[in-house]
Amino acid sequence: MKSTRALTTYYALMACAMLVFGCNKSLQISNAPAGGSINELVPEATRIIQEGLADDTPLIRANAIEVVAATRQTKLMPKVERLLQDDFVPVRFAAALAVGDLEYSLAKSSVKQLLKDKDENVRIAADYAMSKLGAGSGFELVRKATASSDQTVRANAVLLLGKSGDRNSLKVLYWALHLKDSDDKVRFNAVEAIAMLGDERIYPKAWANLINIHGEDKITGIRAMGALGTAEAKNALITMLDDDVLEVRLAAAEQLGMLGETIGEAEVLKVFTKNLTAGLDKEEIERVNILAALAIGQIGTGNLTKFLPQLLKNESKFVRIAAAKAVFQCTAKN
Repeated sequence: MKSTRALTTYYALMACAMLVFGCNKSLQISNAPAGGSINELVPEATRIIQEGLADDTPLIRANAIEVVAATRQTKLMPKVERLLQDDFVPVRFAAALAVGDLEYSLAKSSVKQLLKDKDENVRIAADYAMSKLGAGSGFELVRKATASSDQTVRANAVLLLGKSGDRNSLKVLYWALHLKDSDDKVRFNAVEAIAMLGDERIYPKAWANLINIHGEDKITGIRAMGALGTAEAKNALITMLDDDVLEVRLAAAEQLGMLGETIGEAEVLKVFTKNLTAGLDKEEIERVNILAALAIGQIGTGNLTKFLPQLLKNESKFVRIAAAKAVFQCTAKN
């Protein structure tokens, strides 16, 4: 399940589950519970994200930015604001999204400059941010980008419209979904975006992705079902806990956890108590670590959070960032 989409959405840790970076010798994590409270892990998690924001690898920086935005670590936004001028397009893209998602008005003048960025992906991210701050085009520039001949721009535009919360964009999202020349990444993102806006008519399309033979396609369907969040969508996610592919089961457990259901706890726990990674290569083991950490962050039970200290020390930076995200998510629930 190689990441053909990781640079498509620049959507850090969501795509990180399919990245092919770093390496792990094995998933060697103790089954012994860690002492102390989950809150004691916050300083280490913060350090990991701070280091990630300053890392030499652009996708590490992008992942760290996504965590700041997703877990509302506003104290780190001054560092994110500086990355609006990063040389790497996905980093500027992610930084602009963070400004918009957190409605971080202190960076308004900085993100406004990106409306003239040389890359259209960054320009639409800047318009998204400015619109969230009440000073953009009202997402009109993003809507226009759904007609771009560049499939990456189109895919990012539809996802931004889903994140916008603007249901007036549903018509253009369905239009992009059914365009004959829209490629898979556009269609997958359009389905997820429509689900984000709560339109239950998209359920059959999301279901079609779930029953696809490709694991990566199944995960896009799982994210769409999680975004939809209806009782029917939850039931569909529960069926994916029986999938043959470990990564699919973990992704389903994460989305169910996001919806307040802990039924996927057992599947995540097996990663640490059963030899499920036997025969997997280094890249596959890393993805399992990442997905397990992300699932822990959403489920948040004591049976799972006890494994976070070891994940925070994993040799993969991507795994450590995912674990840091989980720490922030779990402490926010306390």
